[in-house]
Amino acid sequence: MKYESNSPEEYLSQVPQERREVLEKLRQTIQDNLPIGFEETIEYGMICYVVPHRIYPSGYHVDPKVPLPFLSIASQKNFIALYHMGLYSIPEVLTWFQEEYPKHVTTKLDMGKSCVRFKNMNNIPYDLIAELCRKITPEDYIRTYEMQLKKIQK
Repeated sequence: MKYESNSPEEYLSQVPQERREVLEKLRQTIQDNLPIGFEETIEYGMICYVVPHRIYPSGYHVDPKVPLPFLSIASQKNFIALYHMGLYSIPEVLTWFQEEYPKHVTTKLDMGKSCVRFKNMNNIPYDLIAELCRKITPEDYIRTYEMQLKKIQK
């Protein structure tokens, strides 16, 4: 579901209560563990953590007015979603996450390229997500992002 909002608080106020509690806990986990430099905002109709223009003035290549997106959380129709660009762009992080996930949750990992879908909101591995958040600094992500851009531009 897409929620029209200008702030994370406004976004959360629109989400059904049972999902709001889960998203608030997920948001707090992310805020407590993301390295300094990422900023919370609303982008693409989701709560998003970005590399702000003050750190990466070029912004997102698709729309340079938008800060570089890194991680997002959202309440979708049938699941809570965690979008993490490190899972998409850094193979070692993806492999680590796929190997660690079954150690934290008994349900099968449901994921796309950067999206982890949590259909059962009682099976969100907050401790694993906290560790995932700590793995990549804004500087690490900028380096990875720029390497990926060079590949695209060739």
